[in-house]
Amino acid sequence: MTIAEALQRAQQLIHSDSAKLDVELMLVEILGRDRSYLYAWPDRQLTSEQQQLFDAWLRRREAGEPVAHILGHRGFWTLELEVSPATLIPRPDTELLVEVALELSADMDSPRIIDLGTGTGAIAIALACELPHAEVVATDFVDEVVALAERNRQRAGCNSLALMRSDWWSEVNGHFHLVLSNPPYIAEDDPHLSVGDVRFEPRSALVAADAGLADLRRIISGAPEHIFPGGWLLLEHGWSQGEAVRELLTSHGFADVFSRRDYGGHERISGGRWHG
Repeated sequence: MTIAEALQRAQQLIHSDSAKLDVELMLVEILGRDRSYLYAWPDRQLTSEQQQLFDAWLRRREAGEPVAHILGHRGFWTLELEVSPATLIPRPDTELLVEVALELSADMDSPRIIDLGTGTGAIAIALACELPHAEVVATDFVDEVVALAERNRQRAGCNSLALMRSDWWSEVNGHFHLVLSNPPYIAEDDPHLSVGDVRFEPRSALVAADAGLADLRRIISGAPEHIFPGGWLLLEHGWSQGEAVRELLTSHGFADVFSRRDYGGHERISGGRWHG
């Protein structure tokens, strides 16, 4: 099978909006080349071992398994992160959380930052790499996930990042200038849970009670005890939850409350300043 034949065959088989990209990413991984190579050398033959691996991966993708799980990694910000079925695959929309955090911390000399429910460590590692003068802490409740984030931290070489196990605020001490989180925020009856990549991700990292607001509420209610006066709380949430999150922030004493839209035009990030 040539590269061109592999691309054509696979795109006919995979029923996905991203079929072309999915196939390209798998071939790039197998061949150890970049995407331009696929089109510069379309007549190159795959070895029997490469074709066997490609066919096996193709069957997994046909069954709906996310490409990130098949490859074992996913790009986020400037990083290449190890991923696993134990936690969420980093999404491009979450890069907005990093962008806004960098804006808010631009005038801070040596900020203390915490990322609650860090998962792969994507947000915390990105910030630690961008802000070498900052002290960054990241938490997660699952030991396996903390270990995954630690491997990603080591891979990125971020020595200013500390990881710890905590159920949201339960084990956190001290105060921070910036608190961030991308918590579970999907409602338990959301029909999207039965389609696409999320079928292969842990529901505990996706779903929250109270129409998806339970964990957001826990983070907001506990934040005042851990934020320096003038510090910020910044949260990712569902596309329709902006108003509810702003109301929660305001009702718990946060000021300068705002929301920011993602690349699809939906309210995705909300935050507020704690004046103490």
